[in-house]
Amino acid sequence: MTYQKIVVPADGQKITIENGKLNVPDNPILAFIEGDGIGYDITKASKRIWDAAVQAAYGGQRKVAWLEIYAGEKAAQQYNGDYMPAETFEAMREFIVGIKGPLTTPIGGGFRSLNVTLRQVLDLYACVRPVRWYEGIPSPVKRPQDVNMTIFRENTEDVYAGIEYESGTPENKKLAKFLREEMGAKFFEDAGLGIKPISAFATKRLVRKAIRQALDAGLKTVTLVHKGNIQKFTEGAFRKWGYEVAKEEFGDVTITEDELWNNFNGKQPAGKVVINDRIADIIFQHTLLRPTEFNVLATPNLNGDYLSDALAAQVGGLGIAPGANIGDYIALFEATHGTAPKYTNLDKVNPGSLLFSGCMMLEYIGWREAAQKIEQAFAKTVSQKIVTYDFARQMDGAKEVKTSEFASAVIQNL
Repeated sequence: MTYQKIVVPADGQKITIENGKLNVPDNPILAFIEGDGIGYDITKASKRIWDAAVQAAYGGQRKVAWLEIYAGEKAAQQYNGDYMPAETFEAMREFIVGIKGPLTTPIGGGFRSLNVTLRQVLDLYACVRPVRWYEGIPSPVKRPQDVNMTIFRENTEDVYAGIEYESGTPENKKLAKFLREEMGAKFFEDAGLGIKPISAFATKRLVRKAIRQALDAGLKTVTLVHKGNIQKFTEGAFRKWGYEVAKEEFGDVTITEDELWNNFNGKQPAGKVVINDRIADIIFQHTLLRPTEFNVLATPNLNGDYLSDALAAQVGGLGIAPGANIGDYIALFEATHGTAPKYTNLDKVNPGSLLFSGCMMLEYIGWREAAQKIEQAFAKTVSQKIVTYDFARQMDGAKEVKTSEFASAVIQNL
C-alpha cells in the first residue's frame, strides 16, 4: 500500500498471519506512535533499550525495522490538523503489531478520546495489563512481591461505548420520554443519560482470551470481576456468559470454584484452571489482603479501568505499568499513563511503562529472550539506585538521572 506520510522501512519484512498464528520474520516491521508530551523522551529512550536488548539476545540475527505512524499532535502537524489520520489505521492493519506513547485528545470535539478511537476502530477488544513488582521499586504495601496478576479488560462496550445524551438536548428529552412513558423508568428531571451495552459476543471473546492466557502460562485462576449483584442484566450477564464460555469451550481444562470444593475438597487438580468470580467492590480489598489468590482478572470496561490503576499503585505506580490493546491478531502496546505536558522535552520522566509495554510486544512476537534481558537489566539498574526523579524522591541514597541517562544505565546492565 502507498502512504501519504508514512515511510515503510526498506530493510524490514511484514509480520503475517499463517494458520491462525503470527509469522514473524527476523527483521519484522513494528509500528510506533511517538506520543504527545513526554512521548518523545520515553519513546526515544525505550527504542534504544529495545534495540540493544534484541542485539544482546540474538547477536545480530534479529533486528526490528521501525515504522513511524502518526496520531495526536504530531499527526496534526503532518496531516494539516488531522489528529487521527486514516492511514494510521491502515498501517496498523497491514503491519499488525505496534506500540504507542501517550496521546492527548484535542479539546473542542472531533474525538472523545484518541486512545478509545484506536481501540474501537481497530477492534482491539482486550486491554491487557500485567501487574508485577520489580525488586527495589518503592511501593506503599508491605509485600508488593505478592502481586502478580494480569487484567483482561473488555475494551469496546460498557460505558466506554460512548452512548450518552447531554441534559437538555432534544435527543436526551426524546430518550427520557421513551424511558418514562414506554418503559416505566423513574429518574430525576434533566438527568444526563447513558446506555451501558454488554453483549455475549464481546464478553465471550474477552474471557476466551483470558482463559487461553492462563492455560498458556500455566496459571491457576481466572476471576470474573463484575457488579452483577446490582446490574443484573449487564454485569450479571458478563458473569454468566464468562462461565458459559469456560464450560462450553474449555470444559476439559477448567473447573468452577464450587466444583473445586464440592468435588476436589479444595485441592486443585493438575492441569485445571479454576474459574471464579468476585463482586467489583470487594475485589479491591481482596487484591490488597490476599493478592496471591488471583492470577488473571477478566472485567468489563469500567471495572478494569479502576482496577488496573489501583493494582499498579501497589507495585510502584502507573509510571512502570505496561499495557496492550489486542484484537484477534492486531496488537497495539501502549504507555498506560498520560502525557505529563509540564515535563515535555525535559528528559526527566520514567520510561518504565512504555519500556515494559515493549517487553510485552517482544513476547507477543515470540522474542521472550530480549524481553527477559530488559526486565533483568531494569531491576539491576533500580537495585543500583540509578533512577529517575519519581523513584529518587522515594528512595534513600538514590542517584537521580535523566530519562536518557536511565536508558544508558539499563543498556549497560543488559
